[in-house]
Amino acid sequence: MNSIANRSSNHRRTLALLGILAACGIGASGSALAATPAADAVPTAKVVYGDLNLAGEQGNSELYARIASAAHQVCFAGGVDIRDLGRYGVARACEARAIATAVQAVHSPKLAAIYASRQPQG
Repeated sequence: MNSIANRSSNHRRTLALLGILAACGIGASGSALAATPAADAVPTAKVVYGDLNLAGEQGNSELYARIASAAHQVCFAGGVDIRDLGRYGVARACEARAIATAVQAVHSPKLAAIYASRQPQG
């Protein structure tokens, strides 16, 4: 019975993450899928994490890595020439917003602590 409740909870979290993150440019999957958007479309990626144990540090670290990777891909942060400071800044800002939104949507204190520890100080 508890297994059914856990699966239902994981499913709800995945759906909530997908809905919230789509508005920010990243959606909720294990392999981040980036799409070339239409001029006014928002790129999304699906981050699946039902296979992770979010009660532990390792599961949250893996989820953070998946979120960061998906954000990097959908915001094209790796495909922007660093010498083009305007576009690079926009891509990095998109990536930061996507990660922050995803972390907030998961409602995991451990994931939030990992996120906070990776933010620039100063």
